[in-house]
This record gives sequence, C-alpha cells and structure tokens, in this order.
Amino acid sequence: MTFPDITHDLKSHAPDLRGRLLANQSLAESAWFRVGGPAQALFMPDDEQDLAYLLAHLPADVPVTVLGAASNVIIRDGGIPGLVVRLGGRFSEIKIEDGHRVRAGTGILDVRVARAARDAGVAGLEFLSGIPGGIGGALRMNAGAYGGETKDILIEARGVDRQGNVRTFSNADMAYTYRRSGAPEDVIFTEALFQGRAGDPADIAAAMADIAAKRKASQPPNKTCGSTFKNPPGGKAWQLIDAAGCRGLTVGGAQVSELHCNFLINLGGATAADIETLGETVRKRVRDNSGVELEWEIKRIGVA
Repeated sequence: MTFPDITHDLKSHAPDLRGRLLANQSLAESAWFRVGGPAQALFMPDDEQDLAYLLAHLPADVPVTVLGAASNVIIRDGGIPGLVVRLGGRFSEIKIEDGHRVRAGTGILDVRVARAARDAGVAGLEFLSGIPGGIGGALRMNAGAYGGETKDILIEARGVDRQGNVRTFSNADMAYTYRRSGAPEDVIFTEALFQGRAGDPADIAAAMADIAAKRKASQPPNKTCGSTFKNPPGGKAWQLIDAAGCRGLTVGGAQVSELHCNFLINLGGATAADIETLGETVRKRVRDNSGVELEWEIKRIGVA
C-alpha cells in the first residue's frame, strides 16, 4: 500500500525542521516481527526541540504515532497513516549521575541502559536487560521482567505533547498499574531518570548473566516480540494458552511458540494479519476453555 505524500505539506507548516522527514517509508525491516506496511510520513527528529517544533506546527487532523524499538507492536499490513515519529541519535544517550542515578534517552534499548548501569556500579536496573524493547516503550507500558518494573526505578520522565509543550512527569504522575501508564496518550517521551543503588559490577554482571540464561532457556529466538498477552489476575497467560491446546498452533506463517506459548513467532513469510489472527484465535480458545478473556500486551497499530 502507498499513501498520498504529505511530507511537502508538513514541511510547508514547519519549514525549519532539522530532522529527516520521509514519505511512505517501510517499517517492516525495523520491526521485531518483520511485518507491516509503511509509514505515510516518517519523522526522525534531530533533538527534543526539533520534535517540539514539528508537533507545535502540525495540522490538527494529522494523526501521530510514535515507534521506538517496535519490539512490542504488530504493525498492520496496510501501514500507519499520518506522522510516525521514530527517536534515535541524541535520544539514545545515557548519562550516569550523582546518587546512583541514570539518565537515558527513550530511543535506546533497555539492555544498553542495564549494561551502562552495570559498568558504573549502579545496581537495581538489572531487570531491564531481560526486556526486549526500548526505554520509551518501558515508560509507556510500565515494562517489567524478572522481579522488576519500570515504576520501581523511575524518578521522572520527560516528554513532548501534541501541542509541542515539553513536560516533566514524576513517578506518581505516570499513574502506573500493571503494564500500563496513566500518562497522557499524546505525550512522546524523550528522556527518563532512574534511581539505582550502589553495587559491585561483578555482582550486577552475574545477575544479568542469570537473566540472559533464563531468557535463552524459556523464550524463542525467532522473529517475535515480548509476551503477547498480559497475565490475568492470579494466573499465568501461558498456562491458560497451553491448557486450551494452542501450543504450536499456526495461522499462515505465524505460530504459537512451542518453547513458550505466550509468544507468537514469525516462521518466515508471515503477514501482520497472520499474527493478529493467530492471537485472536488463541484468545477465543482460551475464553471457550477457561472463561478467561486474555488482554493483548502487544499493541496493534495501523490499518489492515
């Protein structure tokens, strides 16, 4: 699918843009599932001020979607209309600050933040090494793994809203619950400040190695994302999926992982429709078998 080119119109509204603005840019190769259509307009801002400038001048009828590592999304086959913002470059910086604090741009992978903290002797961020995604997504969904969650370490987050205002959110402002933030949906997070504690780099490295070993033993190496469905209260999504007979189930080129059945994988040649249809099939079978309505943890964005 090809969208009408809106980049010239956007540039006319914001002629002093410094970042890259591209029309009908493919997204599949940078998404972890390796599926999905193009972005109608893909913007890679030079810095926070550049992002704020475009948002402040963007026509109100142009939808905005932010993509980080694209590790927790299904980008539908028709692509994403409007403006897609992708943060990299200066949004991938890490600084170790006094008091065992770590400041990280939202375009950087969680595991790189964990490694930087390890090297600086900052403990408490090890769990980030077990999350397949970036800091922006971690802020938005209170990402967690191996006994830790984003809410446990966040001091504050910084971002830009749809009107181009730069805003700062305290941990309380984020209104975190399980895999969800109550922060305004229109905010594009640009930076996070985390609180760690003093630790020995060797001990931190050992904890991260243990997490890596557990991930390798329990999670598929194929083209996939993180957990597909949220754990229901008092239960485990994978156990419900397994009990419903879905382990190894396939739709087109998509499969429920036989290693960990709360993961969907692209066997090669899957479409986004295959993956989403498989997920909905799993949800129906679990509902029919146990009465539990599984909730998607992976976001599904774009048009079919």
